[in-house]
Amino acid sequence: MIISKLFKAPPKFAVRSSTVPVISNQPPMESHPKRQRTTRLAGRNLKRKLCQDTGVSAVVTKFTEIDDENTGLVAAIRSHIEVLNSGLSDPDFDRDDVEEAAADISDLAQIDENVEMIVENGAIPALVRYLGSPWSSEIDDNVPKSCEHKLEKDCAIALGLIAAIQPGYQQLIVDAGAIGLTVKLLKRRGSCVCMASNAVIRRAADIITNIAHDNPRIKTNIRDEGGIPPLVELLNFPDFKVQRAAAGALRTVSFRNDENKIKIVELNALPTLVLMLQSDDPSVHGEAIGAIGNLVHSSPDIKKEVIRAGALQPVIGLLSSTCLETQREAALLIGQFAAPDSDCKVHIAQRGAITPLIKMLQSSDEQVVEMTAFALGRLAQDTQNQAGIAHRGGIGALLNLLDVKTGSVQHNAAFALYGLADNEENVAEFIKAAGIQKLQEDNFTVQPTKDCVVRTLKRLQNKINGPVLNQLLYLMKTTEKTIQIRIALALAHLCDPKDGKLIFIDNNGVEFLLELLHFSSIKQQRYSSSALYELAKKATSFAPEDSAPSSPTQQVFLGEQFVNNPTLSDVTFLIDGKQFYAHKICLVASSDIFRAMFDGLYKERNAQNVEIPNIRWEVFELMMRYIYTGRINITKHLAKDLLVAADQYLLQGLKRQCEYIIAQDICLDKIPDMYELAYTFNASALRRACTLFVLEHFTKLSSQLWFAQYIKLIIPEIRSFITEVLTRPVQASTTLV
Repeated sequence: MIISKLFKAPPKFAVRSSTVPVISNQPPMESHPKRQRTTRLAGRNLKRKLCQDTGVSAVVTKFTEIDDENTGLVAAIRSHIEVLNSGLSDPDFDRDDVEEAAADISDLAQIDENVEMIVENGAIPALVRYLGSPWSSEIDDNVPKSCEHKLEKDCAIALGLIAAIQPGYQQLIVDAGAIGLTVKLLKRRGSCVCMASNAVIRRAADIITNIAHDNPRIKTNIRDEGGIPPLVELLNFPDFKVQRAAAGALRTVSFRNDENKIKIVELNALPTLVLMLQSDDPSVHGEAIGAIGNLVHSSPDIKKEVIRAGALQPVIGLLSSTCLETQREAALLIGQFAAPDSDCKVHIAQRGAITPLIKMLQSSDEQVVEMTAFALGRLAQDTQNQAGIAHRGGIGALLNLLDVKTGSVQHNAAFALYGLADNEENVAEFIKAAGIQKLQEDNFTVQPTKDCVVRTLKRLQNKINGPVLNQLLYLMKTTEKTIQIRIALALAHLCDPKDGKLIFIDNNGVEFLLELLHFSSIKQQRYSSSALYELAKKATSFAPEDSAPSSPTQQVFLGEQFVNNPTLSDVTFLIDGKQFYAHKICLVASSDIFRAMFDGLYKERNAQNVEIPNIRWEVFELMMRYIYTGRINITKHLAKDLLVAADQYLLQGLKRQCEYIIAQDICLDKIPDMYELAYTFNASALRRACTLFVLEHFTKLSSQLWFAQYIKLIIPEIRSFITEVLTRPVQASTTLV
C-alpha cells in the first residue's frame, strides 16, 4: 500500500477520564459541592498517557505551519479513508492495508489539529462500521483472525479521540450507529480470552465514556440500547484495566442522569464497586470512587444503599490514597455521607476519618483542600466531632485556609470554623490559635463568607461567660506570654462590657495590650490598638450625638439684655482699647477666678476699670456672653482661643464645649497639635478624644515618620484613659468622639 509515512504518529490509547468536583456558593452559609461530569482528556493529556503506557515519546508535528505539508496531510488522510471504504465494499481487498489505514488514522487523531480534517473527510462512518469487523468469522490455521483485534481496537481508539474534541463529533459518531456496535464489543468477553480481545473491550468502554461526556441525550441512548448491563458485568472482568474502563464509563453515564443511576443500582453494581474501592491499584479504586460519587450525588436513597453496601470504611481508607484525585473524591463522599439529615457523622469520626482529613488540609492540591474543608464542615455539625476536630489541630489548619484567595476554599473553611465555634470547649483553642485576629482581617472574597465569619465571631462572643471566661482568665495568668496576649486581644473584642474591669484591670489584661503596643511590630501594634479602641468604645457606650456637653448649671444668668450693658454695671473691662460693661454678681457666680478677683485681696477688687491684656475682644465678648446667658455659638476658628480663655478663668462648662468643637476637627495631620493643646491647657476630654482617634486610625497614622515615637509617649495617657473608662459605670461617659 502506498501511504506516506510522513504523516504517521506514535500509537496511543484513549484513556479513562476523571472527575473534578467543584463548589458553588449557595445561601445562607454552606457551600454545596457539585459533582462535575467525567472530564474527557484532549490530545495533550492523551499524549501524556501514551508516554506512561508505552514509553514512546509523544511527537507532535504542526502541519499547519507549512501549506505544502498541510496539503499532504489532507491527501494522506483521504487515502487512508479510501482504503477503509474500499475494504468494506470489496471482500477481496487486502486486510493488512485496511488495518494499516485504521492504525494511521488512530495515530493521526492523537494530534488535536488533525481531528477536524479527519472528520471533514468522512472518517467517522468508516471507523464506526469497522467496530463490527467484516472478517470476524474468517478462520486461518484454526484461529479466528479477529483474535488479533487490531482493526477494531484502532478504530475504537480513533473514535474515542475524535469524540473527546467536541460535542458535535460525539453526535456524528452516535448517528453513524456506534452505540449498538460498541455494546456488541462490550459483550464479546466470552468469544476470545486474550490480551488483544481485552484491549478491544476496554477501548469500547472508552468510546462510551467519550461520547457520553456532558451529553444527556447520548447517555439516555446508551441506556436505551442496552449499554449499561454489559458495563456492570465488566466490573467483574479478570483484567483490571477492563474493570477500570467499565467503572469509568459507568461514572460518566451516571453523572446527572437519574434513570441511569437507578439502572446501575438495580443491576447490583454497588457491591462490586465497593470491592473495587479496596483495590491496590490507584487507577481502579479511583474510577470506582468516582462512579460511586456520581451515583450518590443528589440521590439520598442511593447514598443509603452505598453505605449499606459497606462503602464507608473503604472510602475513609482512600483518604490516605497517594492519588490526589482519589483523595478529593473520598473527601467529597465523606461530606455527602455526613449530610445534615445523616446520622453517621459520629460513625465517620469513630472509624478514623478526622485525622487524615486534617492532614489533607495541608495538601498542595487546592481541590483536595476544598473538598476536605467541605467534609470537615459537615462533620463539625456534631458536638462530639467539634471537640475531636479541634483536639487534632483542625482549628489552626482551617484558619490558615482563610488566606487562600479561592472563594470556595475560603468559604468551606469558614463554614467548618462556624461549626467548631458552636462548642464552648473550642473557644480557648480559637483564641490560642490567634483565630479572632484571623477572622477579623476581612480578606474574604465573597459576601457569604463574610457573613459566615460575622456569625462565627458572634457565636464565640456569646460564649465568653461563666466557665469559658474563667478558663481564659486562668490561662491569661498561667500560660506563656504569647497566649496571654492573644487572650487579652480576643477578650477586648468579645467580652461583655460589664466584665471589662475584671479582665483588664483586676487581671492586668490592659498591660498585655499596652506592652504589645510599645514593643511589637506594626502588625501587632495594629492588633493592640484595635483591641484598645474596641474596649474603650464598649466601655463608654454612648452615641456621638449625646457627647456634646450641656449648658452650665450656675445659679445666676442675667440674660442677653445685660451683655455689655452699662445699666447697673459695676465694673468695666478694657480689651484692645474697647470697654466691656459687666456685673460682678454675675461674674463671681460663674468663676472662682472672678470670685477671687473681686472678693479677695487683689487690686481689681475695688477697681472700676480692669484691663485684660491677653485676650482678643471677640474672644472675651464670646466668653462674657456665655457667662451671662449660658449659651453661645462657638465657631471653629475661635474655639482654641476660647478654650485658652475658659481654662484661664476656670469656666469648665465653656471649656468643655470648646473641647467638643475642637474634637470635631480632629484628623490625621492635626493629631500632634491637638495633643499639645490638650496637654497644655489640661483639656482632658480633648485629650481622650485624641487618644480614641489614634487607636481607631492606628493603621493610617503608623505610616507617619513621627508616629513610632509618638505612640510610646502617649501610652501613659492610653493607660489612664482605659483605666478610667473601665472603672466607672458604663453609661457615665464624658469622652468625646
